[in-house]
Amino acid sequence: MPMGPRWFEGWRLFAILTSILVALSLWIAGMRQFEVDGVRMVIRFTARTSLLLFCLAFSASALAQLWPNAWTRWQRRNRRALGVSFAASHAIHAAAIGCFALMDPAGYAAATSAASYIFGGIAYAFIIAMTATSFDRTAAALGARAWRTLHLVGGYYLLVQFTVSFGKRIPEMPLYALFLIPLIAVFGLRMIAMASRRTPRAIEA
Repeated sequence: MPMGPRWFEGWRLFAILTSILVALSLWIAGMRQFEVDGVRMVIRFTARTSLLLFCLAFSASALAQLWPNAWTRWQRRNRRALGVSFAASHAIHAAAIGCFALMDPAGYAAATSAASYIFGGIAYAFIIAMTATSFDRTAAALGARAWRTLHLVGGYYLLVQFTVSFGKRIPEMPLYALFLIPLIAVFGLRMIAMASRRTPRAIEA
C-alpha cells in the first residue's frame, strides 16, 4: 500500500520524525568517527531541529486561527506529535551533551556554567512535564486548566530559553541572529492571535 498523507499524522508522524532525527544524528557523528567533533556537531544539529519543531508546535494554534488553510489545519491537528517530536530531538541533544561531557570533560566545563545548569535544567523539567502530559490519560488526570497553564508557561519559558541560547552566540557568530527570526515570529503570531480573540469582547463591552 503506498504511503499516503495519513502516514504524516499523529504518532506515525512522531515515529517518522524521530527515526529521521536518530538516523541523521548517527550519520553526523559517524562522519567524524564518533569523536568529540562529531558529537559537538550533533549537539548543534539537534539544537536547530529542536528549534524548528518547537516553533511548529508552539505556533500551530495561532496560525490556524489567523490563516486557516490545509497546512495550518494539519499543523494544529498534529501539534501534539510535533511537540513530542521536539522532546525527542532534545532528548538526543541531551544524550549528545552527556557524551561530550564524558569524552572531553575540560571542553565541556569550558562550554558550560552554573547558569546553564540552572536554566537548562528548568527547561528540561518543563519538557519532561509537557511530554508526560501529552497523552489523553495524563492530560485528563492533570485537568484542563492545569494542563493549559503548564503548556503555556512551559512554552513561553522555552521560547525565552531558545532566544537566550541562540542570541548569546551572535557576538561571535552574527549569522546566529537568523535563528531568532522564527522565535520572534512565533511570539508575534501568538500576540496577534491573542489580541484578535479579545477584540470582539472589547467591542461588545
